[in-house]
Amino acid sequence: MSFIKINDAKKNLDGKRILKGINLDIKKGEIIALVGPSGSGKSTLLRCMNRLIDLDYGTIIFNKKNIFDVPTVELRRDMVFVHQESVMLKGSVFDNVSYAQKLMGEVDKNHVLKCITDSGLPIEFSEKNAEKLSGGEKKRVALARALSLKPSVLLLDEPTNGVDPKNIETVEKNIIDFSKNLGFTVLWVTHYIEQAKRVSDRIANLKDGIVRDVQKTKDFKWEGAY
Repeated sequence: MSFIKINDAKKNLDGKRILKGINLDIKKGEIIALVGPSGSGKSTLLRCMNRLIDLDYGTIIFNKKNIFDVPTVELRRDMVFVHQESVMLKGSVFDNVSYAQKLMGEVDKNHVLKCITDSGLPIEFSEKNAEKLSGGEKKRVALARALSLKPSVLLLDEPTNGVDPKNIETVEKNIIDFSKNLGFTVLWVTHYIEQAKRVSDRIANLKDGIVRDVQKTKDFKWEGAY
């Protein structure tokens, strides 16, 4: 049974049709790597899924509900989008990762610290000024901030882009472990073929605004995907 069902999703941006009729069924707890050429609509699809922008046509059903019937704040807490550009709030890494919990009225310190280390950062980073971190470090703080919400779905847009190569597989492993242990679902946009092979249960090829192919990772044919 589909946990997320995307049906004939279409979206125009700046007068250009970006999504041309996306169809994709996503099962609860699986990791799907979204691959394909730059500009093919991968990031646009993620943004539509948690309503940073809205579809022009089509539907997205999430846990048996149309996303337009779910309050936006609730949707974005349960289906969290981690952007390519990691914007930091003023304050420490701990302040950034605990921000959403503060808004909800209660901070679980141990959970926040675990999210920081699970994102691949040393626990000592919790007191560092988040705005002064490197680009890769900020990306991991953004991931920890998403994990702190205990989401059902993570929408990851190149989550390891800019991360020190020696830490990439650590971040990948932690996301996979989170997914398997907590049962959450991941859509992972990546340009790296080897990463897609390492992290995913299935691979979906989004090309020219259409999902051209979806296969189990071991069966995916890479010829023509880019």
